[in-house]
Amino acid sequence: MRTLSVDLGERSYPIYIGEGLLAQAAALFEKHGITKGSPVMLISDEHVAGHYLSVVEAQLLQAGYKTVSAVIPFGEGSKSMAMFESLLTKALEGGLDRQSTVVALGGGVVGDLAGYVAAAYMRGIKFVQIPTSILAHDSSVGGKVGVNLPQAKNIVGAFHQPELVLYDLNTLQSLPPRQVRNGMAEVVKHGLIWDSEFVQWLDDNADKLLKLDAEAIGYALYKGCSVKTAVVSEDERENGLRAILNLGHTIGHAIEAVANYNEYLHGEAISIGMVGAARLAVKLGAPEQVYTVTKHILERFELPVRLAAQLDTDAIMAAMMHDKKFKEGRMVFIVPTEVGKVEINKQILAADVREIVEQLKEEAE
Repeated sequence: MRTLSVDLGERSYPIYIGEGLLAQAAALFEKHGITKGSPVMLISDEHVAGHYLSVVEAQLLQAGYKTVSAVIPFGEGSKSMAMFESLLTKALEGGLDRQSTVVALGGGVVGDLAGYVAAAYMRGIKFVQIPTSILAHDSSVGGKVGVNLPQAKNIVGAFHQPELVLYDLNTLQSLPPRQVRNGMAEVVKHGLIWDSEFVQWLDDNADKLLKLDAEAIGYALYKGCSVKTAVVSEDERENGLRAILNLGHTIGHAIEAVANYNEYLHGEAISIGMVGAARLAVKLGAPEQVYTVTKHILERFELPVRLAAQLDTDAIMAAMMHDKKFKEGRMVFIVPTEVGKVEINKQILAADVREIVEQLKEEAE
């Protein structure tokens, strides 16, 4: 088992990464002060619940916890205000009080939604992240929780840190191949913003990672979480450094919104967004290698690097204007300066971004 710590003073918490950790859930809950005197609410989705919900619930019940469970539909569509309200109602009906804990058992959608339920219920109760996807190695760390509006992704939410993150690598074995590729986009992102040697390691080990080789995936997720942990520990509320974690997300979130959150998975949209950011970087004077390496490493993980021609550029630009990273008439972009390093550029012209979006539709297959 590998362990990391997110250092936030009194709100610091551990990340546990290893095989077979679901069997230790109750013991780790006890260790980190999750009370047995109030109900624990388990939130999962219909794909994950069939594999792991009864396992975790049985663990907790055997240890003396009282549980309430809720299963939501799979997919980004569940990150809605309607589902948020439904889960708050379920929490109230289940008798949750101020000492209760919400447990997110699933991927990024479940983590974001369950975390926001915990942040809002009775003005904030404890929650625990148990990620079951590769993508969630990013979203489960750092305390960003929330839901989407139809016009914009993650526009409603809060900062609410978990008590612990419990990452059982065995749960990844039930992921379909597309979800494995989807999750690797965020792993690649952590390399591109922070560590060029890690990017090279990912290139060298792509085949093992796509096959979920235990040692390779454990190391990759540990490295990805290490980057996220370092950034969040320094800048919890995105006043500066934390913004670099948004590489590819300005274009990517707009693509997701315009495609109604059903055509592209999050990692697929972010992959296209990272290619766009690399193209923008070269336009602004970065070495051509920034673009060629970015495109190559994403293709190694069989991720999309071009945008479907039928997606309307005007709609994508309009969606970007709703983004939290649009300020005072200029677009805030995370722009690579070299492989493994990025900068926060707050003076990007919308006309240049439009040109990049059009170029993404012309990318060679």
